[in-house]
Amino acid sequence: MSNSPIASREAALRIALAARALNGLDVKAFVGALIEKLESPLTESKLSKLTVEDLRTLLAGDFAEQSCHVGVDAEQLKEAVRLLWGQGIEHNDFPAVDAYIDGEMPGSIRVAVAANRGENLDGHFGSCDRFLVYQVGQQAIKLIDVRSTAEADASEDKNAARSALIGDCQIVYVQSIGGPAAAKIVRADVHPIKKPSGGPAREVLLELQGRLASPPPWLAQIMGVPSASLARFEEELENEEQ
Repeated sequence: MSNSPIASREAALRIALAARALNGLDVKAFVGALIEKLESPLTESKLSKLTVEDLRTLLAGDFAEQSCHVGVDAEQLKEAVRLLWGQGIEHNDFPAVDAYIDGEMPGSIRVAVAANRGENLDGHFGSCDRFLVYQVGQQAIKLIDVRSTAEADASEDKNAARSALIGDCQIVYVQSIGGPAAAKIVRADVHPIKKPSGGPAREVLLELQGRLASPPPWLAQIMGVPSASLARFEEELENEEQ
């Protein structure tokens, strides 16, 4: 991440959680203000040196000039600083990642889920706090990564950066997504699926898992295998020829 304004995923996670604690602060503007204060790249060590007064000054001063000032109380400031220090991060609602080695699930596909809380599909593509990344096969569903969107949101083109963040996935589930963002996702060879009702991520993926054995045309194309309907047609044609 040498060219990134944020030095690590841990630092990105701290910033994203602190922004949420500050009334859902705009992450890109927050990162910009932190860089003015601490200089790039933002490291865990630098974040750990911030004080409540530093954050109060940042919000009232340079940050306000970016038209992103928000009114927060003393307890919110303290909570945000604790998160920037990394305190309590281990007890947050990020789900535990399953052990996984690339290639151990032949015939599986990689799926991202837009999330804000726990292991749920409950996010808009352009504003979710994280993407849960699963490997989905006929016999198993494994959560293999949790990717904070804080670093992507610090980019000039947030939607393109979010698309790149899940560029190794074949499918992304979202509660909602705008047209321009959907176009960028498709250009990244990721198939967006809207599920406005959301729900527990694994329950959503169980439905997808049930289709892997006999995939419909759209899923077969993603998997790179013949679709169930096409296979039946070819079998009937072969029987007729015999």
